[in-house]
This record gives sequence, C-alpha cells and structure tokens, in this order.
Amino acid sequence: MTDKALTAENDSITTNIGLETETVVIFSLLALFALALDIYAHRGEKPIALKSAIGWTLFWICISMGFAVFLNFHFNFEVASLFLAGYLFEQALSVDNLFVMMAIFAWFKIPENYCHRVLYWGVLGAIFFRLIFVVIGSSLFALGPMVELVFAIVVAISGFMMLKKHDDADENADYSSHFAYKAVKLIFPVFPRLVGHNFFISKQEVDKELEKEENKDIKLHRVGKYFATPLFLCLVIIETTDVMFAFDSVPAVIAVSREPLIVYSAMIFAVLGLRSMYFVLDAMRQYLIHLEKAVTVLLFFIAFKLAASASLHLFGFGLDISVYTSLLVIAIILALGIVASFIFPNKKEEKKEV
Repeated sequence: MTDKALTAENDSITTNIGLETETVVIFSLLALFALALDIYAHRGEKPIALKSAIGWTLFWICISMGFAVFLNFHFNFEVASLFLAGYLFEQALSVDNLFVMMAIFAWFKIPENYCHRVLYWGVLGAIFFRLIFVVIGSSLFALGPMVELVFAIVVAISGFMMLKKHDDADENADYSSHFAYKAVKLIFPVFPRLVGHNFFISKQEVDKELEKEENKDIKLHRVGKYFATPLFLCLVIIETTDVMFAFDSVPAVIAVSREPLIVYSAMIFAVLGLRSMYFVLDAMRQYLIHLEKAVTVLLFFIAFKLAASASLHLFGFGLDISVYTSLLVIAIILALGIVASFIFPNKKEEKKEV
C-alpha cells in the first residue's frame, strides 16, 4: 500500500466516529438544555431588546464551542475541526434565511411580541427536517437546481412586497385579502385576524371573536371544529422557507464531512442560534432607519444568486456565487444601510424630538 493510501486510511479512521453513544447523549442533553433555557427566558411575549439578543447569540456560540471542545478531547482535533467547519458553513449559509424571514414577518404584519413564538416552532421544524435530510443524504437534492429556481422567484416576490408601502404590524389587521389566506381557506377553515399568540382556535372561540364590534363584517368561507389563524399561516411560510434553504445548505455541510453525527450537530447548533441572530438584526432595524432598505436590496441579491446558480446547473450558463462572496456582498450592503442611517436620519423623528 502506498504512503498516500495509508495517509488517506488514517485520516478516515481519525474522523470516523459513527453514532457513538456517549457523543449522541452529550449532544442531545446540551442542545435540549440550552433550548429549554432559551424558551424559559423568553416565555413572555415582550419584544427582545438588542442587548438581550446579542447576549443570547453569544450564548449559543459558547454552547457550540463547548461541544467542539468536547469533541476535541473525546476524539481528536480533526473531528472538532470538521464540526467547526460545518458549523461556520451552516451559519454563513443561514444568513440569507434571516433576511427572508424578516420579509415574511413584514408581509404578514406580525407584531414583534409574537415573532419569537413563530421562530421557536420554526426551529423545532428545522431540527426535524434536517434530520430527515441527513438520513436520506445527497440523493434528496437531485431537485436542488429546480428548487433554487422556484425559490428565487419567491424571494424576488418578497422583495417587491417589502418595496410596497405597508402598514405597521397590527393585531387587529384583516387578512381576508392576503394571498396565504386566500390559498388556505380553500382547504381548511381560517379566521382572518390574529387571536393572541394562537395558531389555531376552536369554533367556540371564533363565535366569541365574531361578537366583537371590529369583527362583525367578517364572513367565514369554511366552517369546522378548528380554525387556523394568520400566525399559523406565517409559521408555514417560515418553515417552507427553511426547507427550501436546506436544499442549498445541507448538501454543502455534508460535503465538509460525511459523518452524520458531525453534520447534524453542526447544523442544529447553527440553526438554534439563528433565532437570536434574527432579533439582533431586527433590533438594529428599529434604530437604523435605512437598514430595511438594505434588507430589501439583499432580497433581490439572494434571488439573483439562487436564479444564477439554478441556471448554471440546469442550462449550462449562469453564475455560481461562493459563500464568501455572498457574505462580502451582504456585509457591504448592510454597512451602506447603517452609514446611510447616520448620514440621512429620519427628519420626522427629529421634529418629534424637538
């Protein structure tokens, strides 16, 4: 056997950890503990402040680094390095997802105090679907380019929706004319207004809501024991968005390491920290008035990136924008939005302060 073959075999042995019981238990307990702590800390329905969001983002990074340290001592540095590479790769690829989620919440006019609940259930769905993707492996992604093309159109539409002038989030907003409401009402009863943080409400609760003065003009198109609310429709769109992004991110992380446990743990720790990162960006948007315009530009960039990649794989011409180039473009556009907020402040706000 040649020296190169021996080296390759040794590398395979040093990183081949399989589904070692102790590592699975440590990963599961660490992830569940951190998630439970996060849920307990945010059990209320108050908007998350920037300082708190940054603190929780650092918390999730520390938890991920702690697991990397465990892998280093329990196995070796090579295993820990593969985990960190997969973790950073998933984090980088998930940045696009943050901006699309922001557009979805704006499209549905979801009040800030309900966003955390939607993202919490969205994260649980992401954990489940990523497990399926890792188990099935690369064969699931044969439809990748076609999915990218469809999703490019969806993201572009989200960009146009953010360009349109929309009202602020309102718990009493009527969703009767919303696209998602029109689509779902054909197959499932939907109540066209938010009812607290509920995803579903019973027929009895609907009757009580209809007795309210502001709801007297509502006409229900389907009747059943339970009705979905616009908050559930938003959750479905968020979950669909994550699944679509997974067609892009999961194969990339699998390419870093073929070890299912390393791949899955890296993706899950990255996804769990994504929710806190969202609130960092959202809180910044409240203080930096032109950041939303930058996010809108980024949505069109993401749509272009997906469409160009899909075209390259489907038709042979297009452009494959690397993760690092994408991150550089995102950083530049966000920086421009931040700088513009300082150079061109909101004149209306200044007058109010005076």
